[in-house]
Amino acid sequence: MRARLNTTFQSLQVRNYRLFALGQLVKLIGVWMMFTTQDWLVFQLGGTAAQLGIVTALQFTPVLVLTLLSGRLADRYDKRKILFVANFAWTTLCILFSILVVSGAAQLWHVYVFATLLGVASAVETPVRQSFVSELVETRLLPNALGLSAATFNSARVVGPSLAGIAIALFDVGPVFVLSAVLAVAPLVCLFRMRPAELYRSELATAATREPAKVIDGLRYVRQRPDLMLPMVLMSVLAFTLFNFPVTLQALAKTGFHTGAASFGLFTTAVGLGALVGALVGGTRRARPSVYTVLASAMVFSAFGILVGILPVYWLVVAALVPTGFFMVLFAQAANQRVQLGTDAAFRGRVMALWVLVFMGVNPVSGPLVGWFADRYGAGAAIWLGGAAALVATTLALAYELRRSGNRLRILLRPVPSLRIVPLAAAAVPMAAGVPAGSVSERV
Repeated sequence: MRARLNTTFQSLQVRNYRLFALGQLVKLIGVWMMFTTQDWLVFQLGGTAAQLGIVTALQFTPVLVLTLLSGRLADRYDKRKILFVANFAWTTLCILFSILVVSGAAQLWHVYVFATLLGVASAVETPVRQSFVSELVETRLLPNALGLSAATFNSARVVGPSLAGIAIALFDVGPVFVLSAVLAVAPLVCLFRMRPAELYRSELATAATREPAKVIDGLRYVRQRPDLMLPMVLMSVLAFTLFNFPVTLQALAKTGFHTGAASFGLFTTAVGLGALVGALVGGTRRARPSVYTVLASAMVFSAFGILVGILPVYWLVVAALVPTGFFMVLFAQAANQRVQLGTDAAFRGRVMALWVLVFMGVNPVSGPLVGWFADRYGAGAAIWLGGAAALVATTLALAYELRRSGNRLRILLRPVPSLRIVPLAAAAVPMAAGVPAGSVSERV
């Protein structure tokens, strides 16, 4: 057990990464508290699920406009300095927003404005943060560092909504906004305390001699890499159809089961708890995950999405959300690792910007659409239909990959039931010929 724990948390032995993870954990707890409270504030101000979808859309619209440019900055300038400026802007906006809410002057259009401005700060910060991890640890620790970053994110998803649900019930929404603004200061302190000399990066050239990092070059790079294209396309589809839990679970708690903020916090906590375990499991990887790991986790996640949407009992939904969160992060993390660990360092900022775009950039469309659908046909229907669409897309992606690679699926019932990916030439060899199944196949 001690050896397993040392392997799981080995990146924390690096001082710069330890500071980065601490700052992100504290900030993200505040971010999830604010998001949960902001969603509840929309309903307090008389909003509907459709208007909550509009808030989500406004929050992620800047991703469509600015993310690729942010990736260009990440490949050309000092990522640490860019992160400091972006986090300072986020903190300032949080302080102003909290003052507005505490004063009682907040209106629905104020939420729209701050959602947009916070989205701008996030659109600049997110791709830079994703690519900055590769500068914090050496290459052999990068899979572990990426896994721990996902675990940090999902730890905040567990703690943040739970604290927000309790705090809203005890103190109303204003104090929660104030606390989230205070927590947003943490990454500024941690970034300032990092030691630039210990970062794993090449020296930046002077501005006059620096090569331009063109956005179009990053797009061409990805287009020429099928191993990067497939996880990105699959993520864009699942992000559109199934990664809408901030909207759908809010509506499910409010209109599906007619419960309050604490129940919505429990829903989000159940997803986050499963996601945390999934992130820790994914963090034990030491190499780039295979495409079939990405596809298998996506298929199981889609199946659990269907189950959550059709379950009629509140506590069964809570129970089903735990494995849903587990496979959601197992898929997202495997896809992220496959993309990032397969990308050249010179293109990593722009590639991760494209990753953030396909992951978060669909929200301006999917948020209002899913919110409208949940208002009209019910939150449960919005969830299970999204899961069904995601399952169809994942099945098509599997068929495409099998055809492209020339592999075949083989189901083995003995000695242990399993599903294996077998090269086409090996699939033509009968099992009676004495060819060991495990010698030419990959277990899914």
